[in-house]
Amino acid sequence: MNARKRKIPEILSIEEQKKLLDIFNTRYPSSLRNKAMIRIMLTAGLRLSEAINLKWNHINFRAGKLKVEEGKGRKDRQLWIGDDTLNLLAKWKERQKEILEKKEILNKNKLVFTALSGNKLDPNNIRQMIYRYAKKAGIQEETTKQHRDKEGNKLKKTYKEKKVTPHTLRHSFATDLYKDTKDIRRVQKALGHSDISTTMIYTHLIDEDLERDMKEQDKKLS
Repeated sequence: MNARKRKIPEILSIEEQKKLLDIFNTRYPSSLRNKAMIRIMLTAGLRLSEAINLKWNHINFRAGKLKVEEGKGRKDRQLWIGDDTLNLLAKWKERQKEILEKKEILNKNKLVFTALSGNKLDPNNIRQMIYRYAKKAGIQEETTKQHRDKEGNKLKKTYKEKKVTPHTLRHSFATDLYKDTKDIRRVQKALGHSDISTTMIYTHLIDEDLERDMKEQDKKLS
C-alpha cells in the first residue's frame, strides 16, 4: 500500500503578499505593528510563536539581522532582514515607545510586538487579525465540499475558505527562498528544521509549478 501523500501547504504569490501588506493604514499604531509583524513573518519565515516572543535586543539594526531563540538546548538561529523591513520595525519601535511611555507602562520583557496596553499578544487574536486583513485584501478562495444530511443524501456546500494563516506566511517565505536559491539546505537553516525531510515539502511545490508549466508548453503545440 502506498504511503499517504503529505498535504502540500497553502502559499501566497508575491502579488498576493504585496496585496496583503498594502492593505494596512500605518497611520494607526495597531496597523503599523500588524504590518511589521506580517512583513517579518513573510521575509524571515518566523513561526507565530517566534514573532510573538521576539525581543528588541534580538534585532541588530546595524547588521540587518535577528536572532531566533530555539530553546530546549537547540542552537539559536540567525536570520538576515532587508532595509525595508528594518525601517518598518524602526517606525513601530518609536511608536510603541511613545505609546507606552505616555501610558507610563514599562515593556519589561522588551518584546517587539505588544498590545497597545503593553501586554503580550494573544496568538488567537493574531490568527484572527491575519485572516481579517487577508479577507479585506480579497485574498480568499471559494471551495466546494460534500457532506451528508440526516437522511444520508450527499449535498454540496460552497463557502469562503480561510487561505491565509500565520503558517501560510512561513510557507510562502520558504517557497520563495527555495525558488530563488534552489538550495534546500539554506531553506532548512532559515526555517530551523532539525530534519531535512520536513523541509523537502517545498521541493514538491516547485514540482507542481514545473508540471503546470510543462503542460502549458504542450498545449502550445496543439
